[in-house]
Amino acid sequence: MTTITAAQDSDVDRLAQIWYDGWRDAHLIILPEALTRLRTLESFRDRLKAALTDVRVAVADAGLAGFVMLKGDEVYQVYVAAEARGAGVAGALMDDAEAVLAARGVTTGWLACAIGNHRAARFYEKRGWRRVGTVIYEAETSAGPFPLENWRYEKVLARPVKNQ
Repeated sequence: MTTITAAQDSDVDRLAQIWYDGWRDAHLIILPEALTRLRTLESFRDRLKAALTDVRVAVADAGLAGFVMLKGDEVYQVYVAAEARGAGVAGALMDDAEAVLAARGVTTGWLACAIGNHRAARFYEKRGWRRVGTVIYEAETSAGPFPLENWRYEKVLARPVKNQ
């Protein structure tokens, strides 16, 4: 059983480790070394602290199993601990993220996926997200924005309400 809830300050260290490990699993061989050098455990911790009010966590039998971070109308980050992968945690996080965005009035959500991250791309596509093209995405780093070409995915979350 997976429960999704708001992140707490006490979650930051565990979430930073999940993010660091997951980022390295997915991106280490497909992204530039210059970006990889900036992706330290401390950088993930700092980013989590700064955005904690927009972070939702998955709690499973063994504790924190993953998180999703929202940013405006974007599903900004989704990471699942290696030991929790394949157990439905990512799906539960995405369901929650989509519901939160829809409740905020977002009709079409979007997310960026590193070009070459085929595992993530397949997951998004199975969940109804569609690739609409490529974009230059300004990845946040401690050294400032790092421009990176990414696949852009979108999903209609709610139909706009017409004024009567």
